[in-house]
Amino acid sequence: MAYTYMLLCADRTLYVGSTTDLERRMTEHRVGLGSEYTRHRLPVELVWYEQYDDVTHAFDREKQIQNWSRAKRLALIRGQLGDLPRLANTSRTPHPLPPPE
Repeated sequence: MAYTYMLLCADRTLYVGSTTDLERRMTEHRVGLGSEYTRHRLPVELVWYEQYDDVTHAFDREKQIQNWSRAKRLALIRGQLGDLPRLANTSRTPHPLPPPE
């Protein structure tokens, strides 16, 4: 199994990654052993993930989402998949993420 995932960082930015072991990778991120980006933005929270049978697909999806605007990423997190085509042409202007419930 492989996963593509998004984290909400303490500074409200979104980090996109992929891994073959989501639980292990989340532990690494939470204790500061994850990516350089997240270790300076702790704490982090897992806000979305997808599961794949092949690590190549997870990595390709990671790269795809990394090129998306914040608005498009937020729509994916919220499950608003119908909004994704419309958001494909928006600028990369930041949009606030509502506080966690």
